[in-house]
Amino acid sequence: MSDRDLNFAQEILKGRSWRDVPDDEVLAQAERLLDGWMGNEHRMERPKLYDHYALLLLALTRQVRALETRVAELEAHRDGRP
Repeated sequence: MSDRDLNFAQEILKGRSWRDVPDDEVLAQAERLLDGWMGNEHRMERPKLYDHYALLLLALTRQVRALETRVAELEAHRDGRP
């Protein structure tokens, strides 16, 4: 474990704008960071962790919307609707 506390968002963004990081990358990096944090493999800045949950929640929200759209399209196709 490093003595340095990791900043959740900075570790995911790596100097990029949040708009430039694909949701799948946000989700993968967030999973890696949270898993490591829960497993005591590294420490993260506690206030920053809570502040930057927005990054993860935004990616999850987008993924849910995309899945909802796909389900609606599949249901429409199944029901013979265009």
